[in-house]
Amino acid sequence: MSLYTDYLNEIETRKSEGLNPKPIDNGALVSELIEQIKDTANAHREDSLKFFIYNTLPGTTSAAGVKADFLKEIILGASDVAEISPEFAFELLSHMKGGPSVRVLLDLALGDDAAIAAQAADVLKTQVFLYDADQARLKEALDSGNAVAKDLLESYAKAEFFTKLPDIDEEIELVTYIAGEGDISTDLLSPGAEAHSRADRELHGKCMISEAGQKHIEELKLQHPGKQVMLIAEKGTMGVGSSRMSGVNNVALWTGKQASPYVPFVNYAPVVAGTNGISPIFLTTVGVTGGIGLDLKNWVRKSDEDGNPILNNDGNPILEQKYSVETGTVLKINTKSKKLLSEDGEELVDVAASFTPQKAEFMKAGGSYAIVFGKKLQTFAAGALGVEPTPVFAASKEITKDGQGLTAVEKIFNKNAVGTTPGATLHAGSDVRVEVNIVGSQDTTGLMTMQELEAMAATIVSPIVDGAYQSGCHTASVWDKKAQANTPRLMKFMNDFGLITARDPKDQYHAMTDVIHKVLNDLTVSDWDITIGGDSHTRMSKGVAFGADSGTVALALATGEASMPIPESVKVTFKGQMAEHMDFRDVVHATQLQMLEQHGDNVFQGRVIEVHIGTLLADQAFTFTDWTAEMKAKASICISNDETLVGSLELAKHRIQIMIDKGMDNDVNMLQGLIDKADARIAEIKSGAKPALTPDDSAKYFAEVVVDLDQIVEPMIADPDVNNADVSKRYTHDTIRPISYYNAEKKVDLGFVGSCMVHKGDMKIVAQMLKNIEAANGKVEFKAPLVVAAPTYNIIDEMKEEGDWEILQKYSGFEFDDLFPKSQARTEYENILYLERPGCNLCMGNQEKAAKGDTVLATSTRLFQGRVVADLPEKKGESLLASTPLVVLSAILGRTPTLEEYKEAVEGIDLTKFAPPLEVPANAKSAHF
Repeated sequence: MSLYTDYLNEIETRKSEGLNPKPIDNGALVSELIEQIKDTANAHREDSLKFFIYNTLPGTTSAAGVKADFLKEIILGASDVAEISPEFAFELLSHMKGGPSVRVLLDLALGDDAAIAAQAADVLKTQVFLYDADQARLKEALDSGNAVAKDLLESYAKAEFFTKLPDIDEEIELVTYIAGEGDISTDLLSPGAEAHSRADRELHGKCMISEAGQKHIEELKLQHPGKQVMLIAEKGTMGVGSSRMSGVNNVALWTGKQASPYVPFVNYAPVVAGTNGISPIFLTTVGVTGGIGLDLKNWVRKSDEDGNPILNNDGNPILEQKYSVETGTVLKINTKSKKLLSEDGEELVDVAASFTPQKAEFMKAGGSYAIVFGKKLQTFAAGALGVEPTPVFAASKEITKDGQGLTAVEKIFNKNAVGTTPGATLHAGSDVRVEVNIVGSQDTTGLMTMQELEAMAATIVSPIVDGAYQSGCHTASVWDKKAQANTPRLMKFMNDFGLITARDPKDQYHAMTDVIHKVLNDLTVSDWDITIGGDSHTRMSKGVAFGADSGTVALALATGEASMPIPESVKVTFKGQMAEHMDFRDVVHATQLQMLEQHGDNVFQGRVIEVHIGTLLADQAFTFTDWTAEMKAKASICISNDETLVGSLELAKHRIQIMIDKGMDNDVNMLQGLIDKADARIAEIKSGAKPALTPDDSAKYFAEVVVDLDQIVEPMIADPDVNNADVSKRYTHDTIRPISYYNAEKKVDLGFVGSCMVHKGDMKIVAQMLKNIEAANGKVEFKAPLVVAAPTYNIIDEMKEEGDWEILQKYSGFEFDDLFPKSQARTEYENILYLERPGCNLCMGNQEKAAKGDTVLATSTRLFQGRVVADLPEKKGESLLASTPLVVLSAILGRTPTLEEYKEAVEGIDLTKFAPPLEVPANAKSAHF
């Protein structure tokens, strides 16, 4: 019984770390447990029973398959276990969600024993995770006159799996816990540095907030029995930065409810809140777990007699508190009146937006998956019976405004919508199910997506999905023991599931650690595509893309669908001319700065940014769309002219072909299918049959922002402002400063060029700057380390061909070697150039980090506390964000430069330029150019 012995040894190790036995997903181990259960004299029998009943993972794990088959034996009388009666065996099957358990239940329900069939049918009526093969069995049995099958399908057509669930409580009692002041990133709830442990829910849960915070939450639960602890972002937004299913899982683990007594460490129904609500990407994740996300509005701007905001000495609005939510405050939610109440019943704020009919369904069902699969099951059953489905679920909200045109995102959603009223034209606010074209899974959340797919009993990518990709970029920097343990099994699972994988489980092609967003940007081969990706920076410059939690990614892979309201849009256009010495990254920063100046509030938050980029190819335009995650936008759409879009699609085809040539295509030729789709789209554009996507002239926007390029006269830095007296202003991406602010005195300890925000042009800028400085001074000396990580291998290959890689090699003190990858993260840096492996590198914070307390100037996207650099007791770490030329020069100088030094350094260098078109080209196929 070697597996069991190994398991006992692992239990002892975990016990020393304060952890319980790890949930079992290995079928061979469950087989050993069963043998020991059958042996009534076995010394390990009692523990084996506990592990079998309470610690075996459900879904499509091999463990679930062995468990379901043994439970079937017990029900049929082939095995006798005193502690597991046939009735209890049925109960255990009911908690196993799908896959093997549904197969077994169907075997029993469609079998010859009428009494057992009736019991199995009663359990099946509560299940929703039935796939094509399961449904086909029921349809075949129905057609052959099986009464049980007919009874089951009639129950499904009435959606009794939902209607017989208890309603959500009319009153929910809460006690508050302020998790932080200001915006709370998901790094607080699920730190990137602990990404390796996300699939081990109990272990990962110990990294949430802090040990002291966890202890305080436990104390609140003891002091307030029967009340749920609500996590709050005071004076900020909860869950900015990433979707992080692991973050919601952690919150649920500490403050939610146990989903099943037979499935350990899977909790649901957390309650989270923020003064400024919940970020859209995080709110979707909350819905996956049937949780509640509240917009507290407990701090408001203080106004003068004329209604104008009163500003403090820093020019920021003064806030006044409407009501207190300090830690330990008892509150109540009345889910009927949809009000947040004080302990005494005083109304504090309307929370109707948190209890829409759709969100209330998620809460009742214990999560959004059950609703998605339930609707599909009801539709199938009604069709099989030839009846109309019983109206049970909240009607889809359809908003049509006669005479009003469509924004770009409204057009995309209307094209891809399913289940809507035939012929209806839907506008923002409508609830829509849409088909998903491209799905991306990244490697630090992929293990969770794997678990979600197993839990929902999925086995293959939906045929609706055109392209699906599993990346290896977030763990590319260091091939340590954690990566070696997790990455191969992730790649094998996803490859078997039908995704294109960065690593080949058969080791026949070279590992591709390219940044996932860059790969997805190439796989998106239509401006009408919808992309779902397991990362907040899933922001393609073709079509519309939404970053999502690992669960929503799993749902998109399994069903080919996603559900969400059509978002409102903010239109961004440009005027003026870009100065020669400026880089497009500065235009991106200026957009955020000028938006705040024009509107006061962040009008981008929760909305789609429709940026009229016109003439910028997809690679360069991605710099803008990528940054929209930091603008707190839900997504972004680039409006390109015909010629530019064709150029972007041709480039995408070229890169997909490289993947095919490497041997990365799968049995269904998914990559070749994308090339064929791109060819078809190019033909439509060139013929004029279907020009590049544009909004209607009569489209309505929530707001419009006009970026004046003439105002952008010096490089800009997004500053975390770590010492701002107002804590809520720290670590936001809203503080954009020109370099003159720093008077050439800001010390830079480390420069980083990399992440998804850079493209080939950025890498060439690095090479050109080194050549220029060498020509002027005879050599290049770094006064601070410069870490350079190209986002893709293609870029490195092309730079080698073009002769630019040599200058980088010349000044590098370290160059990655794929044959001998680093096995440990770097902890100390010299003042040299480091050429790192393609991938996320420092931006992720899960492997490589800057030295504690350092000031880092980076091209990356993240400036959150502790992400790229941790604090020292005496000095806070700072992650400042800027353009590639500014980062390179600052690493060479060891400080921020003067404007004159900067201009001199970039003289003659081909920076990333952007010029909005001024007139319609004669050969344009579309009204917009």
